[in-house]
Amino acid sequence: MSQSTESVVPLPYRRVVLKLSGNSFSRTGEGGISMSEIMTICNQIKRIVQLNIQLAVVCGGGNILRGKQFSSASVASNPSTAHYMGMLATVINGLALQDALESVGVPTRLQSAIRMEGVAEPFIRRRCLRHLEKGRVVILAAGTGSPFVTTDTAAALRSREIDADVLLKATRVDGVYTDDPEKNPHAVRYSEISYQDVLRQNLQVMDAQALHHCMEHNIPIVVFNYQKEGNIERVLNGEKIGTRILPVAQMPKST
Repeated sequence: MSQSTESVVPLPYRRVVLKLSGNSFSRTGEGGISMSEIMTICNQIKRIVQLNIQLAVVCGGGNILRGKQFSSASVASNPSTAHYMGMLATVINGLALQDALESVGVPTRLQSAIRMEGVAEPFIRRRCLRHLEKGRVVILAAGTGSPFVTTDTAAALRSREIDADVLLKATRVDGVYTDDPEKNPHAVRYSEISYQDVLRQNLQVMDAQALHHCMEHNIPIVVFNYQKEGNIERVLNGEKIGTRILPVAQMPKST
């Protein structure tokens, strides 16, 4: 007797780094931490884990300490001190995300680039890879552990270190535009764009250092709106959501 089997379509990505800005942890226009906003992300992450995708999450800290404050004497007299404060803010967000994920049954490990064994493991590449292989979500906090390095650059570096297939940059806009769409109603969204064109046009997507790291290692970047329910899954299923930043050689040929 013949038995029908459903074919399984392989997903385009096996190991993923998801970059969450600090704004992802708060309501629009507010600071601090909103557990309802975090749970929206957690429910999407849970479904990603169920697809057997290995996921590492890099946290920002702008909801607690914003980048523009790093050069301000209102935060600290020494800019290095302000940057370390920002790194600690990402650990606070990482703890909140870890607690929320585990409340919905997602196993996690929080790793910090600054040693603080009471609340997080130190970031060790081999240990991180082992956690991913075991199906745990690894939350990467404290940037690189060094001042004057953005969390975008930290996400790019971690993507290189763990051999990620893609870097997802979750934002509140639906991709990369020719101009700020909130200020220019005629701004056009790119579906694909090369690293070189992002740098040449000075598009405010990521800092140049982060882009260079991805470009050197041919790691694609997808910029998308995470607030639309299911968008993270759609990206990982290969749907054309948001904007893909690619090597020139991988750009679609114009017809």
